[in-house]
Amino acid sequence: MPDNNSSTSKSEQNTTPSQNVESPKDESRRKLLTTTAYTAAGVGAVCALLPFVDSMNPSDDVQALASIEVDISNIAEGQEKKVMWRGKPVFIKHRTKQEIEEAKSVPLIELKDPEEDAKRVKPGKEQWLVTVGICTHLGCVPIGGQGEYKGWFCPCHGSVYDTSARIRKGPAPKNLAVPPYEFLSDTKIKIG
Repeated sequence: MPDNNSSTSKSEQNTTPSQNVESPKDESRRKLLTTTAYTAAGVGAVCALLPFVDSMNPSDDVQALASIEVDISNIAEGQEKKVMWRGKPVFIKHRTKQEIEEAKSVPLIELKDPEEDAKRVKPGKEQWLVTVGICTHLGCVPIGGQGEYKGWFCPCHGSVYDTSARIRKGPAPKNLAVPPYEFLSDTKIKIG
């Protein structure tokens, strides 16, 4: 005689529900939760990186020094004014007609760092020469109106610049640099 218990257990095993199969509703819920978690993580990462990226921007005091406006109305012909821009001295020279003519008449072949005077000044404003006052040899500050060419003379190592701030003698390899500048009016310039 067959055992009823064994037959019921076999039938119970056969009628046991199949493995867990997700319904479409459960699958869409899982996708929503996953997407929400990834989105929250992405937003959190961006929020964490923003202060880091912002710390690489220049501070307000540095940006304030990025450009300066200079009143040039009080600089007499033949005189120069020294201002500070980005921690560097800048010479603003009001050149005489004679100084301009001397600078224009120099043959480029005589120059260590050949550059025409016209490229170192603004058209129509040739009387104004604006240069960074740092010797290109070792970074000393040259003295204006000195030297053989009556431009600038660097007493540290003897570099001599002409009235267009071009190197003429001495160890300096390059002319005095011309910073970016523009005329805001006939009496005011903006450096930087």
